[in-house]
Order: sequence, then structure tokens, then C-alpha cells
Amino acid sequence: MYALIVPASTPFVLLAAVMGLSWWEDRILPTPPAEPVNAPAETPFAPAAPAQLAELPDAEPASTRETAGR
Repeated sequence: MYALIVPASTPFVLLAAVMGLSWWEDRILPTPPAEPVNAPAETPFAPAAPAQLAELPDAEPASTRETAGR
């Protein structure tokens, strides 16, 4: 009988563990400060120039081009 109870209760035990950890994270762990006091101002990242995509070689085989022209 215990062999049936343990596998059936496993999802509920895992759910309780996840909910307990979530509660612990929200209530017990200290929250980091929203803005550090002595942090230097960061400049937003802007790329110097837009990325250029390389031209891809023609992937169509020659036999397909010959039959498409018919």
C-alpha cells in the first residue's frame, strides 16, 4: 500500500517545496537596493555602425535552374 502512496504524493510534495521556496524568497531574503548610491552613470550602448550582412551564395543547384526555365 505504501508503494502506491509515495509515487502519488510526489507531485504534491514538489509543489509544496516550490511554493515554500517562493514564499521564502519573497519574505525572508533581503531585497537589493533599487539604485546603488555611488554608482557611476552608465551610458546606453549604441553600436557605431549597423551590422552588414554578408551575401549568401546561390543555394539553387544548376539542375533546378535548367528545369525551371522550361
